[in-house]
Amino acid sequence: MCTERKRIGVAARAGSGAELNYTNMKTAAEVCPLCAGSGWKPVAEAPERGVTRCDCQLRSRGGALIAAARIPKRYEHCELSEFTTDFPGADRSIALAKIGAERFVQEFDPRDGKGLLLVGGIGTGKTHLGVGILKELIAARGCACLFCDYRELLKQIQNSYNDSVQATELQVLRPVFEAEVLLLDELGAVKPSEWVWDTVSLILNTRYNDNRTTLITTNFADEPAASVARSSSVSLSPARAAAREETLGDRIGERMRSRLHEMCRIVKMDGPDFRQKFKSASFG
Repeated sequence: MCTERKRIGVAARAGSGAELNYTNMKTAAEVCPLCAGSGWKPVAEAPERGVTRCDCQLRSRGGALIAAARIPKRYEHCELSEFTTDFPGADRSIALAKIGAERFVQEFDPRDGKGLLLVGGIGTGKTHLGVGILKELIAARGCACLFCDYRELLKQIQNSYNDSVQATELQVLRPVFEAEVLLLDELGAVKPSEWVWDTVSLILNTRYNDNRTTLITTNFADEPAASVARSSSVSLSPARAAAREETLGDRIGERMRSRLHEMCRIVKMDGPDFRQKFKSASFG
């Protein structure tokens, strides 16, 4: 404290030039040695002198980015490193999906815009994997990510049409449009209608045109809509047609399903409902 006062006193007697000198010396000592204050550090193994966000920036941004990602409390614990693939009865596709997710994080390039479409039954771990990817991208790359529940998003948009609600449709959708990486959970979970299809088209086409990365989970098989299946060379008997389960093509429309194939790599996750197996094991 005394030394500090002496410095300030000397600076005052010497004039503003000395004071400015001391300030510059202090600022220089606080500059990050890795990035020299630029926020970016060189990547040694990159062939063309690439750069990535510096550790100092990642640390300062990490907490704020996690909060801004709006990950629901139910999934806050989900980590890519803790995704289980060796439980009894686990399908091989679960382990392959985790490997694919880890590779996606390692090779992530925001300029590419290519995302993942995680397809599988209920309880196969699609949302866990998706949240794990978001958290890894936030921690390792400082990406601005957003978790979005498909059903909740549509409700918010519908509520914005109510005069008593302050938020407009654009205000609801802007974070969805602009997120560097979006996780759209449970795509197809809402009964299809013209309005639903138009809304899905708006979201997916906007992100596609802006070349933004989108991660998607769905419980519906990545198969054509019934109208396409009927017009194909393979015809179904009335009994089989009645028993046919709805597909992603049925739920979002064949045009948007085709768009997803341009935007995402398909990751299939087969197997039983892990949550039900865990519950049975706990009470068995």
